[in-house]
Amino acid sequence: NNMAYHKVEVEFNGQPLTIETGKMARQADGATVVTYGETQVLCTAVSSTKLREGQDFFPLTVNYQEKFYAAGKIPGSFFRRERGTTERETLICRLIDRPMRPMFPKGYLFETQIMPTVISADRVNDPDTLAIVAASAAVQVSDIPFNGPIAAVRVGRVGGQFVANPTLEQMAQSDLDIIVAGSRDAVIMVEGESEFLSEDDMLEAIF
Repeated sequence: NNMAYHKVEVEFNGQPLTIETGKMARQADGATVVTYGETQVLCTAVSSTKLREGQDFFPLTVNYQEKFYAAGKIPGSFFRRERGTTERETLICRLIDRPMRPMFPKGYLFETQIMPTVISADRVNDPDTLAIVAASAAVQVSDIPFNGPIAAVRVGRVGGQFVANPTLEQMAQSDLDIIVAGSRDAVIMVEGESEFLSEDDMLEAIF
């Protein structure tokens, strides 16, 4: 029963990481809420049951959003609406799309939409990697065919020590910033930057 409430929790870098389903967005094909610290991302996944006539490609849409209310801000004065999509949101959409797209079965051409939304931002833990985890989990608990799950983690290096999912304060002191996404068996995507790390150090960070 994919509508039943279910929650899993693990300890990750000194903080609880939880994935919940069955509590919010129950009309979606799959929906999860991922919480890390006090940062929360809600992700819904919906797929069409009918093919468009002449459809010959996989129309996957990922729309990541960071709302003002997630940080406790309400737009005031003249501008009472949320602003348009930012460059950061567009880049995170691509971060989610890249590792997930190849995990759908070849020949699956039904229109699919994945909508991660930041509903709480604690300004300590970055929600971008959580959105990848939430997106994978939302599709995984749905009836949409998916060769997952996958997960993602940010890796930093502070004082010569690698840190998984570092806080924003730790990242300010880090000479490495990469996001690694993959399954249990393989690395699917690596994205990021560093300050002249050796190849051996970079490989160690990925592993």
